[in-house]
Amino acid sequence: MIQHNKISDSDLRNKIKKGEICFGGNQKLKIFGTLKCSSGKRMKRQNRVFFSSENEARQNGFRPCGHCMKPEYLKWKNGLI
Repeated sequence: MIQHNKISDSDLRNKIKKGEICFGGNQKLKIFGTLKCSSGKRMKRQNRVFFSSENEARQNGFRPCGHCMKPEYLKWKNGLI
C-alpha cells in the first residue's frame, strides 16, 4: 500500500506505467477501485492510497467500489467473498 501524499507525482506516473500500481483506494472509507473511477478521482489526496493488486487491497481490509467494480462489490455485499 502506497499513500498518495508520500509519493511524488513523477514516481506515481512511472509506477502506473510499469503496472506496479493498478488500483486506488480511500484510506478512511476502506474502499478500493480502478484508477479510472470517477468516485476515486474526487477523493482528497491525503485519503488516497494505491495497491498493486486487488488481493493486496483486500488483505489491507478494503472493499470493492460499488461504481467501477460493480460485480465484485455485489459479491462482497452478499457475503460471497
